Amino acid sequence: MINAFVCTGGHLAPLSETGSADALRQAVWIDLVSADPAEVERTRQATGLRIPTEADVSEIENSSRLAVHNGVLYLSLQLVSMRNGGARGVSAGFVLSPDRLITVRFAPSTIFDHFRDHAAGEESGNDSAVHILVGLLEAIVDRQADALELVRDDMETLSHTIFAMGLERSGGRKQEDATLRHTLGELGRISDLISHVRDTQTGAARIVPFVLAMTSGWLPKDLTPRLKTLRQDIASIRDFETHLTNKLQFMLDATLGFINIAQNNVMKVLAVASVIGIPPVAIAGIYGMNFKNMPELEWTYGYAWGLGLIAITTVIPLVVLRVKKWI
Repeated sequence: MINAFVCTGGHLAPLSETGSADALRQAVWIDLVSADPAEVERTRQATGLRIPTEADVSEIENSSRLAVHNGVLYLSLQLVSMRNGGARGVSAGFVLSPDRLITVRFAPSTIFDHFRDHAAGEESGNDSAVHILVGLLEAIVDRQADALELVRDDMETLSHTIFAMGLERSGGRKQEDATLRHTLGELGRISDLISHVRDTQTGAARIVPFVLAMTSGWLPKDLTPRLKTLRQDIASIRDFETHLTNKLQFMLDATLGFINIAQNNVMKVLAVASVIGIPPVAIAGIYGMNFKNMPELEWTYGYAWGLGLIAITTVIPLVVLRVKKWI
């Protein structure tokens, strides 16, 4: 799909006709979303620019993510897409020339949609391709900051849940096991999301100084302070992300600690049961032997004697363990 926009008076307006190369030449921003080969070829004919493929924008080496060919910047960035209840990394490409911006995406993105609606709804001063790129980067960084704020709130809730288990015992062992299992799953989900946000922030941190350096000859003066502010925002978000990562590791260690305590309690119960059960079993085994000459067989109160020994040898270990505070 091709979304094309022209800029009039600081407003982004959609280009109604995108079915021909001649119509696309008017666009200042061409947004390709899972474009088919015909759409890619039409865009190439209209702009004369090479359109990167999904393999191109998914490269991880820095030289592939940031490149300049004939004065045109080829950039790529890892975005976060929430699909099927989990975070997924989706690569996006940016082709920036002095008069045009081409974005190449292979999955829908609410960031792009919201930016487009915002830019179309008010006069934002986005009168050039590089203005649009900087606006998109600001929207991406702002969205990642919002995501980390939500992560912080989720971690606060999980933290209260985790450490409440150390202060109160309610719901039984099954409820505690279910809570620990759920907590581990949530910590894994949060860790995955933070990892994807880190990838996005790392990519944005590389793009901003690269754009500043490579567009110095035609970068509008009003964008220089915006890009510098954007660098500071990225640095502060990365510091916050580091803080969340450290807290996440602490919470994971605490959860695993409670799991170990629960396992130790189970082993303790089994150990106590085995210790308590040994003497009665030994006595029952002795008096259960079918030998001919057993004096106790002729006793009137032999049965009561055996039951008494079993009861005494069961109670004594319980008392000893209780006195030593092992149970």
